Amino acid sequence: MTLSDAIAVGLGADTHRFKPGGPIVLGGVEIESDLGLVAHSDGDVLLHAILDAVLSAADQPDLGTLFPDTDEVNRGRSSVDMAKEVARRLNVAGARILSIDSVLICTHPRIAPLRQEIRESVAASFDIPVRKINVKGKTNEGMGPMGRGEGIEARAVALVERAASEDA
Repeated sequence: MTLSDAIAVGLGADTHRFKPGGPIVLGGVEIESDLGLVAHSDGDVLLHAILDAVLSAADQPDLGTLFPDTDEVNRGRSSVDMAKEVARRLNVAGARILSIDSVLICTHPRIAPLRQEIRESVAASFDIPVRKINVKGKTNEGMGPMGRGEGIEARAVALVERAASEDA
């Protein structure tokens, strides 16, 4: 297997709109807020984007396939719990996360003061070193729904090393 066969990149994105009443969960960190996010699970927009990126890079089914919002078992489900299941699936498949880079686009909450705590939480969810996780915040400069404070958007990219396959 060549390096190009072993390394894969996955992209994930998610968006949730605000609703009255918090808290907000980002990367497994619960943030006190007067606003929450409309969602079937805990609404962790960041982990949802990261999970889709990781699953894509590892050639696994997407988040909606693994944890459908039509299944009542997933109502209010912790995204950290989902991340632990995804980490287990990667381990079984012989894949490992090399790096995750993500961005949260929102006016609320401010990401900079939460950045390190979120990085640590995401790393713990996957049982990988914090240095493999990056999280940034952007405001969208007042443009579009996120810039107007209507919700939170997350984008993530994951670099994953896959196990050797028989197809190679």
